[in-house]
Amino acid sequence: MELRRRLKIIAILFFCVISGYMAGSFTYLARFPSELRLSEFSTHRLNIGLPLSATFHETAAVYKVNDTPVADGINVRLNRPMTIQTGGYGSAQMIIGAFGLPFRRITLDVLPEVEVVPLGLAIGVRINTDGVMVLGTGSFTGECGEMMRPSFNVLQPGDLILKADEKVIYNKEELSDYVAESEGEITFLIRRNDEEMEIPLTPEVSAADNVRRIGAWVRDSTKGIGTLTFFNPSTGEFGALGHGILDVDTKMLLSVRSGHIMPSTVVSVNRGMRGLPGELEGRVDTAISIGTIEANCEYGIFGELCPATAESFDDHVRLPVARRDQIQEGAATILTNVNGTCVKEYEIKIESINHNTQDATKGIAIRITDPELLEITGGIVQGMSGSPILQNGRLIGAITHVFVQDPTKGYAIFIESMVQASGTSARPCYALPT
Repeated sequence: MELRRRLKIIAILFFCVISGYMAGSFTYLARFPSELRLSEFSTHRLNIGLPLSATFHETAAVYKVNDTPVADGINVRLNRPMTIQTGGYGSAQMIIGAFGLPFRRITLDVLPEVEVVPLGLAIGVRINTDGVMVLGTGSFTGECGEMMRPSFNVLQPGDLILKADEKVIYNKEELSDYVAESEGEITFLIRRNDEEMEIPLTPEVSAADNVRRIGAWVRDSTKGIGTLTFFNPSTGEFGALGHGILDVDTKMLLSVRSGHIMPSTVVSVNRGMRGLPGELEGRVDTAISIGTIEANCEYGIFGELCPATAESFDDHVRLPVARRDQIQEGAATILTNVNGTCVKEYEIKIESINHNTQDATKGIAIRITDPELLEITGGIVQGMSGSPILQNGRLIGAITHVFVQDPTKGYAIFIESMVQASGTSARPCYALPT
């Protein structure tokens, strides 16, 4: 009886371990992309590392798996690294499963290799929000001396006011004017967490100036400087910064109605030091637009360059966009602009690569090693975000963050994430975990 009891306990423990492992496997698989973008005529390495298997179907664009010519229905174990060799343009299907049951279908899109122009040029950035962003609510003294809070528990920080009744609101002046001239309740169309909704709100008269107000602080634009990362000559599109622009108060991504990038001249550098990030100080020519901003997302800002600006990059070198599995630890360089309008190449070191990170903007850990750049900036400073990183004749990433306690170190985004987010028709391969 004692033996049977022990065997039963062992069986239960074994079942719990296997169940937990499989649950973790399925959780990982659920986060795995349903589409992988691969470069044509290339070898890609995939390491899922799970006790599952994969079968391949419709394999016109994939001709070898683990150095074996592929055929429809080929079965490959996923508990060890797998190589996929692609042919020309096309697609294939990879179905992941276990015990004869399919769990996930993944489309393998094989696309031509993307080439872009790496830049590293300092730019001015101005974004006009899509609507007016609410920063917070407050109170004011009403006509009878009482404290009025019309927007309290009605509007929230981060709300975008799009309309007041039927009037489209483009800026805070239009909002103030409409509220001041109103006579009763206003129905606001707002966007909150990507959901649009109508909210009724009744303004009150302020004793200070006898004007109707809603008691909310708002913002309709933002500006700053950053670095232009790349230009895609085949589409006219650019990517910059390597991370999204957040509102300084709400810490939320700004929704873009319109925006421009402008020429900037770096006039001075506040060197970074331990515990105190440095900063580039630039003089922006606000009278000249060199490109329009069409999107602001977690991977940067994107848009189209003006024709004259695009033509000025005709003689610049084009480099292929690297996949994550092509990036190596060790020596690399960055292009950045820390003096006037001069872009120079400086030495850095890739210290680590997190192929499976859920935050692509922190996928590469880097360290500035170039003595000249360290002398000028002390390391990575604000305004260098978007500086392109080059390695082995490829564009591999762009600087995004600095370590506050060690400004010589920071993070970079995988360039494939930026190029894919730019909305180009010829998109790079998706990250292949290794």
